[in-house]
Amino acid sequence: MTVDDRAPARSNVSLARRAWNIRRKALQMGEVQGQGYIGQALGIADVLAASYFHAMDYRADEPEWEGRDRFLLSIGHYAIALYAVLMEAGILPEEELETYGMDDSRMPMSGMASYTPGMEITGGSLGHGLGIAVGMAMGLKRKKNPAFIYNLMSDGELGEGSTWEAAMSGAHHKLDNLICLVDFNDQQADGKSTEMLCSEPLGDKWEAFGWFTQRVNGNDLDAVVAAMDAARNSDHSGPRVIIFDTTMCKGVPFLEQREITHFVRVDADEWGKALDVLEEGKPA
Repeated sequence: MTVDDRAPARSNVSLARRAWNIRRKALQMGEVQGQGYIGQALGIADVLAASYFHAMDYRADEPEWEGRDRFLLSIGHYAIALYAVLMEAGILPEEELETYGMDDSRMPMSGMASYTPGMEITGGSLGHGLGIAVGMAMGLKRKKNPAFIYNLMSDGELGEGSTWEAAMSGAHHKLDNLICLVDFNDQQADGKSTEMLCSEPLGDKWEAFGWFTQRVNGNDLDAVVAAMDAARNSDHSGPRVIIFDTTMCKGVPFLEQREITHFVRVDADEWGKALDVLEEGKPA
């Protein structure tokens, strides 16, 4: 995919529609199984849209192209969100949507790189993604490959020591080809992330570790795009991090209001209602 090929998708209207499409596909996959990490998929859709249709360089028909930017999903349970954007990007065929989570599907409920084109790593054991990203970024540097590594991680992973070891290592090796995307939705399985193990002041911590740091509203596409551009174009000699404050279940207000959204309960009759509500906010 050349820069010219990607140019039409760079308008905010187009990105808003991409994000809407990602949300819709995620809900459709959730309806297939009657469950899924829908809250996270709806919340991170804007970041995924900006990543794949504004920031990253890749070839949909050649997922293993050596010059591609690598997108690492450290949080394996967000796989439903990644499948949605891979379909939207044309890397996965949309016809496979109805196989989500089924035996022999290329889209298991927790992401596995050996199954799915476009999925770079098998995530799920939280706290490993950034370490893998550091290794990949070092490898690209040694091969003089100008591609970037994008690592999407959760706020829960900020409580893992391995995350901060990787952060220290990335800065030490001056990995200016590494961009970490932190989804800060303040939800974990046992409650609010800030109540489980508070990581604030988060921006100050990343800066102290030597990273170029930004924090923005992850559901504001203009802010997301600007942060992506600043991260990629910064003259900072080390790695970059963007902390995205996101709203779980974004786009479906009656789900946003649920008290527990880490694995949000969606009753059988509510999948259709969620899709109908989403349809009402469909971008032009």
